Amino acid sequence: MPERAILIVDDEEAQRKVLAGFLRKRGFETVQAASAEAAAAEISARTIDLVLTDLRMPGRTGLDLVDDLRRINPEVPVIVMTAFGTVATAVEAMKRGAADYLTKPIDLDELEVLVARTLERRALVSENAELRRQVESRYRLEGLETANARMQEAINVAARAAESRATILIRGESGTGKELLARAVHYASPRGRRPLVAVNIAALPETLIESELFGHERGAFTGADRERRGRFELADGGTLFLDEIGDLPRNTQVKLLRVLQEQAIERVGSSRAIAVDVRIIAATNRDLEALVRTGEFREDLYYRLNVVSIELPPLRDRREDVPLLVDHFLRRFAAERKAPVTGLSREALDFLLKHPYPGNVRELENLIHRAVVLARGPIVTTADLPVHVAEPAGEAGGETDTFVERVARFERQLIVDALARAGGVQTQAARLLGMSERHLRYKLRKYDL
Repeated sequence: MPERAILIVDDEEAQRKVLAGFLRKRGFETVQAASAEAAAAEISARTIDLVLTDLRMPGRTGLDLVDDLRRINPEVPVIVMTAFGTVATAVEAMKRGAADYLTKPIDLDELEVLVARTLERRALVSENAELRRQVESRYRLEGLETANARMQEAINVAARAAESRATILIRGESGTGKELLARAVHYASPRGRRPLVAVNIAALPETLIESELFGHERGAFTGADRERRGRFELADGGTLFLDEIGDLPRNTQVKLLRVLQEQAIERVGSSRAIAVDVRIIAATNRDLEALVRTGEFREDLYYRLNVVSIELPPLRDRREDVPLLVDHFLRRFAAERKAPVTGLSREALDFLLKHPYPGNVRELENLIHRAVVLARGPIVTTADLPVHVAEPAGEAGGETDTFVERVARFERQLIVDALARAGGVQTQAARLLGMSERHLRYKLRKYDL
């Protein structure tokens, strides 16, 4: 690891030399400057990891240097040194952007601890910024490649809606990429630097949904031993993604409608209104219009959510995207696992193109992940695919198959067809098959579906 460079700025040469000698012994490269002007020149000419500057100097002061750094390179942290009687000036420097301060005479042990802490903090900030750049790159709208006209239209609508604060309702079967599109909209919007908070309504117990969304006060209910901020407060200034909105209980629908109308929430156990600035993106795989007709979903809330509606087609209706998605997932998982997998055989790709994908894009993603893990060489073959994909029912087997094997193939295909008709929703598929959901899950494990 290269030595990190610390710039020491002080008009007193003796002080500079003492600090430079101490820091060099601790493994740092040191650069010295006798004035704020000379320091600014050094920062512009070379890589500096941290600046240690005196506040009181002839001409331009340490405060001026802090201001200069905000313009030249705001990522470089500054520690200011000041006499005990001018601590107020050091506090002013921190308001302008300095990381910390030390009082003179300098305690060298304190200096070492403060330098290490400041550089560690800078490394964390840089790492977080890089992670944010990677996330934004992964979820940007222009990165959602498709060859399907319906999918292209959905992305175009999302791109136009991203610039507004209009509520968006994303529809589609499970696994079609609703959350992926919601994240892309968030990062493409003016709120992209603010929080994105996601909550899956269907995954929450009904008794906890209000507390999760709106928060609660201490003592609001048994077990509420402290106050808690809800998802709306956590998403303030950003975006709240409400997945499976069709499963929201009727009594909570009334409260969500009020929040959308008034832009304020009330925690459970409190009557105090808390203003929130949140953009809502909702998603569902259910027929909300049908739920409105049966009274399970409020009509007024439906219209509040359905300002911009985006429909994502199932993968079986956009098979031209399968090769694009296969290539994307293959490169991603091969890079993540450092696996030498470079492509698929023609036969393997043909099977993937014919598969019905009851689990949609998520199923294809899992299939490719599994193939990369199990691949015996640089090319994924049919041997690396699950049996139900590499040997579709009706195509595999022959006269030598036993009765049990033929029944198993037939049963597997019935389940695949039911899942496709139910849009991947296991509860609905079990109802179509006339079996319990628990029995269906057993069959899914049995047939590796």
